[in-house]
Amino acid sequence: MLKGTKTILCGLACATALTGSAMAGGFSRGTADTDILFEDGNFAMRSGVLYVAPQRGYETIGGGAATDGAYTDAYAIPSVAVKMNLHDSVSCAGTYTDAFGASASYGPQAIAIGRAADGTGTITEGFTSSEFGMTCGAHFNAGNGRFWILGGGFLQNFNYSQTVNVAPLGNTNATLSFNDRFRPGYRIGAAYEIPEIALRAQIMYRSAVEHTPSSAEGSFVTQAAGSSSASGNGTLPRSVELKLQSGIAPEWLAFGSVKWTDWSALQTLNYTIDGTPLAGNYQLDYFWRDGWTVTGGIGHAFNDMVSGSLSLTWDKGVSTTEDAHTDTWTLATGLSVKGDRSEFRFGGAVTHLAGKSIAADPVPGNPGNSFAYTVGGDWSYALGANFRVSF
Repeated sequence: MLKGTKTILCGLACATALTGSAMAGGFSRGTADTDILFEDGNFAMRSGVLYVAPQRGYETIGGGAATDGAYTDAYAIPSVAVKMNLHDSVSCAGTYTDAFGASASYGPQAIAIGRAADGTGTITEGFTSSEFGMTCGAHFNAGNGRFWILGGGFLQNFNYSQTVNVAPLGNTNATLSFNDRFRPGYRIGAAYEIPEIALRAQIMYRSAVEHTPSSAEGSFVTQAAGSSSASGNGTLPRSVELKLQSGIAPEWLAFGSVKWTDWSALQTLNYTIDGTPLAGNYQLDYFWRDGWTVTGGIGHAFNDMVSGSLSLTWDKGVSTTEDAHTDTWTLATGLSVKGDRSEFRFGGAVTHLAGKSIAADPVPGNPGNSFAYTVGGDWSYALGANFRVSF
């Protein structure tokens, strides 16, 4: 038995939660805390929040030097998980988090050049997608450890808003919004663990969710032409994640993960506007490719109460022709202070975002942004904390 490895698990969870959420690929944000199923005790509750401040800005716009500041908005990711044992070998956990999201506020230079390129200059754009889930696990003895079967369902919504300055309507502002109701999805997986040496191998599949806001759930509001209905459809992706960890020496733990996300499912967001001078069928172009996220790290128990971890994550950029979701490298660290039935975790992460050049093509449906631009090597920062009680 590797003394102290079970205590290290708290530091592992803190660091990997920050790494996974601080700069995951595409529009990924939080991950449901299904790892609470492996906690000791008949009941456990964990809640926390992660604050992320990305600093992505233009280096050039339309071939000239950029004067706008960073356009990416800071955001917070909540996470709540409650686990109960239904039987000696069966546990269930209810979870909540913001699974996907994005938010941007553009400066006057980007608004003006966008309006000149295709008639609409984006002022703000963003969406959130919250998830309520229930996941259960059943385990049985296998060899020196336990084999788990994991599975459950979740409900996910979609709230999108974009405000633009519209040249064809006399340079007035207009807001497009969708508010799709909660749609079902599912997750299924398996795990094998030997708790005495903190060994665990886990694989989890999360299904895609198709969002189809109807005209009753969408609107297009303009200063010049009033309000009309809007409808649309798009897909948020499926994913598969493999996570590994093991004690490697007294008070030391190694861990890692590999995650594939089907971002190629998000080629376009198609929508229809009714009843205004701009009535018709439109689309927001993404043309993304699949994403990969790879994490490796190490944890150490300083004593029976305090442990910590350090991890490094590489995320493959999903952009092809439309935007600057580039490769990222994230260094995260976490610290845990544990009591008899409670635990406080906190940590931080810093991410480097690679630069990229985007070509211009203002024709909808064709590769390329409405105007050409470049971004340099930028940075993102994250701070997070959570608290757990169990008995």
